[in-house]
Amino acid sequence: MDGPMTRRAFVGSLASAGMLAGTSRARASLRGIDHVVIMFADLETAVRDYTDLGFSIVRGGSHPTGTHNALIAFADGAYIELIAFERPNPEHRWWDVAQTGGGFIDFCMQTDNLAADMAAFQKAGVEMKIAPGERVRPDGFKLSWVLAQAVPPHAFVAPFLIEDKTPREERVPREKSHPNGVTGIATVTVAVTDFSAPQRWWSSVLDQAGTDLRRDDLGASGVRFVAGPHVLEFLVPEQTSPLSARIAGRGAGPSSLTLKTAGSVRVLDARKARTRIELVR
Repeated sequence: MDGPMTRRAFVGSLASAGMLAGTSRARASLRGIDHVVIMFADLETAVRDYTDLGFSIVRGGSHPTGTHNALIAFADGAYIELIAFERPNPEHRWWDVAQTGGGFIDFCMQTDNLAADMAAFQKAGVEMKIAPGERVRPDGFKLSWVLAQAVPPHAFVAPFLIEDKTPREERVPREKSHPNGVTGIATVTVAVTDFSAPQRWWSSVLDQAGTDLRRDDLGASGVRFVAGPHVLEFLVPEQTSPLSARIAGRGAGPSSLTLKTAGSVRVLDARKARTRIELVR
């Protein structure tokens, strides 16, 4: 964040502007997935590998917290953020995950009312904290937003939320056409050890019960929710499931993506994607 404003002063400014005021709204104002975050050790490798996988990449710029990114925007309004640290920052919420190999590390929901949605998650049992965010694009344009971030023990299983201060269309690249035909995100799959907690959160926040789910291809069972045009799956793996290794290595969190395509249906090379990505019709 610019200048000498402290976090306390920043939160105070939100309160005075009414952004942290109480809300009587019964339902959340989530519009769907805003973006998903895939961590690399080196951003140039990320750009090269995802270009090889058939995506159009747009350089995003740098954050004051020590990371820089490249973006893959889709026609459905969501995008993939490829991110890497350009300088060490052990205080960053993604630093420890980056040190254990990175990959698909987090997901963000777009909201029309950050205060209402944060209150809905907190009422459901997910503690969140407010944080300012900024990025300077390669052309010098400075973007700013406000985040509500889930904190441990629910970080990475619960999403973080974003509300733009600058226009969202400046944050999301205008290039949305890809040689591989991908048009949007279909499903985010989150590996968990017990899906009862996320089922409780999302049932409350989205005012829907969720649908029981069995994924034979992943050897896992759980629950599915629909948020806007996107699907969220929370799966508990069996012993032989590929999701078991994800939980053993990094704990619960996002594990794979399903993307909609107008092109050929296939599973992308996970060595380049750094996660499991399946393209579906």
